[in-house]
Amino acid sequence: MNTLNHFETPQLELLHRGKVRDSFRAPSGERLIVVTDRLSAFDSVLETPVAHKGAVLNGLAAFWFDKTRHIIPNHVISLPDPNVTLAQEAEPIRVEMVVRHYLTGSMWRGYQQGQRSFSGVAVPDGLTKHQQFPEPIVTPTTKEESDREITPENLVAEGWVTAELYEQMRVKALELFNFASQWMAERGIILVDTKYEFGLRNGELLLIDEIHTPDSSRFWSADDYARNPEAAEQMDKEYVRQWLIAHKQDGQYPRALTPEVSAEATRRYLDIYERITGAPLPVASSTNDDMQARMVRNLVRAGIIQDA
Repeated sequence: MNTLNHFETPQLELLHRGKVRDSFRAPSGERLIVVTDRLSAFDSVLETPVAHKGAVLNGLAAFWFDKTRHIIPNHVISLPDPNVTLAQEAEPIRVEMVVRHYLTGSMWRGYQQGQRSFSGVAVPDGLTKHQQFPEPIVTPTTKEESDREITPENLVAEGWVTAELYEQMRVKALELFNFASQWMAERGIILVDTKYEFGLRNGELLLIDEIHTPDSSRFWSADDYARNPEAAEQMDKEYVRQWLIAHKQDGQYPRALTPEVSAEATRRYLDIYERITGAPLPVASSTNDDMQARMVRNLVRAGIIQDA
C-alpha cells in the first residue's frame, strides 16, 4: 500500500524534519507542514510507516482547529493537500500541556511503580487501571529530546514560561478538552487524555501543531468502557505502544511493525477519523495513488510550487 515516508522538493527550503512532520518555508513566508505516515513511539520513529496515517492526522487536526476557533485562534491558513497544512508562523512554546481524565498509559505505569505525584499533581492510593478522575488534570511536560514531567512552578523557575502565560495555557487546555469531550461523548467516544501545544504570534497565544488526533490523544469506546473499564477498546496509537511493550527484548523495543500490526493500526486510524467526523477519509480508497505526485499537483494548483 502506498505510504508517505518523506516529502522532497527542491523548490522549498526544508526547515525541520521531525518525528512525523516535515516543515518547509512557503514562498509567501508561511510554514508548509507535511504530515507523513511515519509513526513515533517511545521517542523513536519506527521503520514501518502506517498507510493513511498522515492524512488522518492532518484531516482530524483541521477538523478540530475549525471546531475550536471560538475558544482560541490557531495557526491554520489552508489545507492544499490531504497531507499538507499551510500555517502561520508562530514562536513555539516549548511546553506540552497534557490533560488527563483517566489513569492509564504512562501515568498508570508510573502509578503501578509507586509514583503518586505527576507534574505536581498528587493522586491518592487505591486507584485502579483506567479509573476516571473527578475532574480532568493538567500534567505539563517540557518539549525536549525526551519529554520531561515538570511542575508549573518549575516551568516558571526554569524560564520556560511566565506564570501568567502558563495560567493562560492551562485554562485554554481545559476549555479545549471539555469541549471535545462533550462532542465525542455524543458519538460514543471517550477522550481519555491528550496534549496541546501553543505558540505566540505578535504576542497572541495560538494553538499549533495538532489537536485531538490518534497520535496526540487516547480514545476509548464508551460502550466498551461501560462493560469493562480495564479492557476498553483503544482507538489510537496506544495499540501500537502496547504491541511494542509486549515484544520488547533486552530492553529494546522493536524497530518495525509486522504487516498485520501495521494494517490494524491503519484500520484504527481510519475508524476514529470516521467516528469523529461522521465521514470516511476522502483519500482512503486511493491505495495506489503516487502520493508524491499527487502532492506536487496540489501544491502547484495552490501556487506554492511551480510545475516542473
